[in-house]
Amino acid sequence: MASHRRPKQPSRTRVTVLTTAAAAAVAFSAQAANAAPSEKPSKDEVKAKVDALYEQAEQATEKLDGAQEKQQKLQKEISTIQDNVARGQEELNKLRDGLGTMASAQYRTGGIDPSIQLFLSSDPSDYLDKASTMDQLSAQQVEALTKIQSKQRELAQERAEASTKLKDLSATRTELKKKKDEVKAKLASAQKLLNTLTAAEKAALAKEQANAASRSTSRVNLGNTGSASGRAASAFAAAQSVIGSPYVYGASGPSSFDCSGLTSWAYAQAGVSIPRTSEAQANAGTRIYSESDLKVGDLVIFYGDYHHVGLYAGNGQVLHAPHTGAVVRYESISNMPFQFGVRI
Repeated sequence: MASHRRPKQPSRTRVTVLTTAAAAAVAFSAQAANAAPSEKPSKDEVKAKVDALYEQAEQATEKLDGAQEKQQKLQKEISTIQDNVARGQEELNKLRDGLGTMASAQYRTGGIDPSIQLFLSSDPSDYLDKASTMDQLSAQQVEALTKIQSKQRELAQERAEASTKLKDLSATRTELKKKKDEVKAKLASAQKLLNTLTAAEKAALAKEQANAASRSTSRVNLGNTGSASGRAASAFAAAQSVIGSPYVYGASGPSSFDCSGLTSWAYAQAGVSIPRTSEAQANAGTRIYSESDLKVGDLVIFYGDYHHVGLYAGNGQVLHAPHTGAVVRYESISNMPFQFGVRI
């Protein structure tokens, strides 16, 4: 007969553990279902975070501008050195050709020593170093060899300088890419935050910004703008002519600008060349530490690391290119941490 065994019953301990776990799971599910969803950040909170990201992006933008300026400078210097090397090599070849002509003439007259063959070598300095043979050279030949030796040293130095600058250029291009990626990442994060706003919230935010810009414009037009020198006044007038132009990182006009791109472009229209970056512009003239002493057209430097600059517009206002998503506009100088003015 087949045996009939009762199925093995789970131990009391195991039953207790399973029961406890099931109860905990049910309780957790109930809590999760009843938990309030995380609160969506308010319009003002989003604006504050976006403003912080824009500031960080502008810091990176000024570093980007500096790297671009350095790249352009290095490219010009390398091009000049390479042109000099090409001309120097041509001159060296002519000197060697002349020395060869002298050697050929001596050979035809039978007066050439075997050691004269060194004249035509790629390194005539080896020959000059052998003082024992100097008495076999004519004064003209000695002069030609000396010129060749000097030209070879000059070309070697220029080639070494070009090599160093090419390495520097490569490092600068790497830094340039890094800063571009950094700016793009900050702007993408800002846009992601802005996308969380409703259409009504975006409209309200735009209205607030437009009203603030309008109030600043009114203060400039109605207030005492102070006197300005001829060139500073011309630079300010140039900046006024592009009010409403969009902020674009790395841009320096004439249709879009970043902060230092606007100020350097404006002064260029007045016939004055100033550095490209805000950090360099901070050292481009006489510093004015009191806001009350500022005059229209003075540069105004903001933030401790000098990463933002504008033009003083008078009556406590600055004309500047604020950040991505904004346009060249007037704004209260008190909206940013003022450091000092710079009179060009």
